[in-house]
Amino acid sequence: MRDVFIIGSRGLPAQYGGFETFVENLVKNQKSKDIRYHVACLSHDKTEKGRHFDYEGADCFVVKPAKLGPASVMSYDARAIKQALKYIKEENIEAPIFYILGNTIGGFIKKYIRKIHKVGGLVFVNPDGLEWRRTKWSGPVRAYLKYAEKKMVQHADLIVSDNQGIADYLTAEYGEVKTRVIAYGTEQMSSRLTSSPTLDKFEVSDYFLIVGRFVPENNYEMLVRSFVTSQLKQDLVIVTNYEGNPFYEELDRLTGFKADPRIKFVGTVYDQEELRFIREHAVAYLHGHEVGGTNPGLLEALWSTPVSLVLDCDFNRKTAEDAVLYFNIQNLPDKLSALPGLSDYDRKIYQEKARQLVQTKYTWDAICQEYEVLFLES
Repeated sequence: MRDVFIIGSRGLPAQYGGFETFVENLVKNQKSKDIRYHVACLSHDKTEKGRHFDYEGADCFVVKPAKLGPASVMSYDARAIKQALKYIKEENIEAPIFYILGNTIGGFIKKYIRKIHKVGGLVFVNPDGLEWRRTKWSGPVRAYLKYAEKKMVQHADLIVSDNQGIADYLTAEYGEVKTRVIAYGTEQMSSRLTSSPTLDKFEVSDYFLIVGRFVPENNYEMLVRSFVTSQLKQDLVIVTNYEGNPFYEELDRLTGFKADPRIKFVGTVYDQEELRFIREHAVAYLHGHEVGGTNPGLLEALWSTPVSLVLDCDFNRKTAEDAVLYFNIQNLPDKLSALPGLSDYDRKIYQEKARQLVQTKYTWDAICQEYEVLFLES
């Protein structure tokens, strides 16, 4: 039996995106009976600390982090590792694998890796995207995250990159890196809805779509500015949690979008059926992300939206290949303006390419099988 301890997600059941969705699918799609997953789960209730519960066959253990502001994430990872090591000793578990999601604890990882190696374990790390480039962090935090990335690469037994672009970046930055590329997956489902309460509320029917975290590095300024200055008759629907975010007012100062009735910030849509419906009926999905790896939102668009217009960067090209249209800051206005005139035939060709790509590379069944092979052969 190979015991795999997953550290760094908020835990199960998944209530967020990204890592949590990945862990949930890894557990739900498990095929091998020779693997036992142990998942750290975040809780702020001190009475729950150390509690174990079963979720889809995975052993979930509750971890309460210290209240340290932004450093709480590091506390959460550190305490999860300590609790896992204690459990390994109590249960006499041999040769465990620790799969750490994210680089947050990287600055302190050396001492934890020593302890894990001492019990015969291995440490795998998924660095996610280039977190240190995110502008939401202050200068000192970004400097720490870059340092943490370096230390993870130096000391981990294996780096699991979700995108070849991440693996290429790490090799270029740090020299020879022991890495394996395993992408994220996405579901191949169509919405069963016949309407969207959100679209009805905002009286939208003909629209472009953006879905993603409301942060500057997702290039909202570039996308919104180009839309505001365009002659497009469609609306721009933006699904994001913008309320209370100071970037909302900053974006208006930069683009003047509030004076344009076509720009519709609709908030967050939590119902996945409705979100699929919104994706499926868009003229095109606009994707401006540039610091991540294989972005889950882009994968969802590849399946659900007939045409996607995607920022031309290495991570996105490695993900979407020739199944989407690409833009840069110079040609974005022209690319946007041309989309409504795209023929039904061309739209069908792009959707067929995108769906074939998803079925070939991004099914959860295939992704989880790759992970099982990795864990069992290590």
